[in-house]
Amino acid sequence: MNLNRDEIRRAAQRIADKVVRTDTHRIDPSLTLKLEGAQRSGSFKARGAMNAMLCSTIGADGVVAASGGNHGAAVAWAAQELGYTANIFVPSIISPSKLEKLNGYGAVVHVEGNEYQETLHAARAFKQGRHCVELHAYDQTEVVLGAGTLAMEIDEQVPDVTTIVVACGGGGLSAGLATWWGTSKRLIVVETEGTQTFARSLIAGELIDVEVSGVAADSLGARRLGNIAWQALVASGAESHVVSDEQVREAQLQLNNDFNVIAEPAAAAGYAAVLSGQAELTEDENCVVIICGSNTG
Repeated sequence: MNLNRDEIRRAAQRIADKVVRTDTHRIDPSLTLKLEGAQRSGSFKARGAMNAMLCSTIGADGVVAASGGNHGAAVAWAAQELGYTANIFVPSIISPSKLEKLNGYGAVVHVEGNEYQETLHAARAFKQGRHCVELHAYDQTEVVLGAGTLAMEIDEQVPDVTTIVVACGGGGLSAGLATWWGTSKRLIVVETEGTQTFARSLIAGELIDVEVSGVAADSLGARRLGNIAWQALVASGAESHVVSDEQVREAQLQLNNDFNVIAEPAAAAGYAAVLSGQAELTEDENCVVIICGSNTG
């Protein structure tokens, strides 16, 4: 399966009756929030998980996934919808609310490792000798295509958009956006100081591993940006911006107080970049900030 706009359109058709067309909220004439926290399972991850599952031949042992929480919840939700068993591997730093959500979707939950990379190794060891399909959290074509349907939706809802601000961990969502828009939009990729996979790889000129920490590490805690994301983001000319944990917390508070929008730390990172001025916007730009998840606590 190729990574292109036509395949994103096919993914959108494939998952249309399974996922939610989430609302937008225009907070001033040039700034709009895309409220993907209202998506099934509480984040954009539902799009990629459902698309990947519908594209796969699932064996008797169902599906397996490693996740900081949101991808796991999305896979567990999709598996429940389609009648499959889901073995979800999570790190010890998973938030209680995300763990509760996984259990609520009937997943078999395995707490392994202290961060995503260790959890991924455990999931792949479990997969050996079993008839199950692995759904990668971000570096899988079908997952990225599903995430890309969010860009297609934004174009329909905010046709005059010029600029998109999005948080990045492993890069599945930003890769989907970059695939859909290419160089036609200004794509601003935001990470926290403790999760700089894209920022530091840009400086190095190649993919590198980083140490992960901080308030958004459960969602943005991949040690390395995905290969798909690296290629797509570089090709699209995506910008890199980094915000502090304090700026993220302030953005969360303002989203809740000013707009009644609940955002987990990763989902508030993009708005933090706008509030802090890290992402400088001109008066000619029409910006959409993606609030990508609401699984807090």
